[in-house]
Amino acid sequence: MTQEANTRHVILSGCSGGGKSTLLTALGRTGYSTVPEPGRRIVAEETRGRGVALPWVDPTAFARRAVDMALQDRADVASDTGWVFFDRGLIDAAVALEHAAGIDMAVTLAPAKRFHQKVFVAPPWPEIYKSDNARRHGFDAAIDEYHRLCKAYDRLGYTIVSLPKTNVAERTAFVLNHLG
Repeated sequence: MTQEANTRHVILSGCSGGGKSTLLTALGRTGYSTVPEPGRRIVAEETRGRGVALPWVDPTAFARRAVDMALQDRADVASDTGWVFFDRGLIDAAVALEHAAGIDMAVTLAPAKRFHQKVFVAPPWPEIYKSDNARRHGFDAAIDEYHRLCKAYDRLGYTIVSLPKTNVAERTAFVLNHLG
């Protein structure tokens, strides 16, 4: 990633099923720009079509689509001047591609600008974790992914801020307070 950062682009990452999408919705209701998770959009598109680029069918094809979609998402909000919150997004997609295909995330991220220094990470939260049609993996796989993501953000020099296990209003206030 290039050193120049769009300090108003904020990532919500972490454990699958940890409440990121719910937080994103709350931030959107508060008036902030939001970008939904590429993975869920891809699963919805693929299940309506041929179903090839699904994480449980072809993880590499899925991760490549997620990277492409995340790059387009970032371009679509490039002119926004306020806070923009991303549910997962480019870095998570690059980590998935590295895990699935062995492509170094640094190569995938090289042309992209950095995000805000603070990355808000949802910790594993078994009490709210649920599998569904788009999230077919179990909680153990979600924990493995969480650790991969935390290591990746640390390697990239981001500051990881763990989201509290609390209601969405308190989580929203927590994020906004951290951003000033």
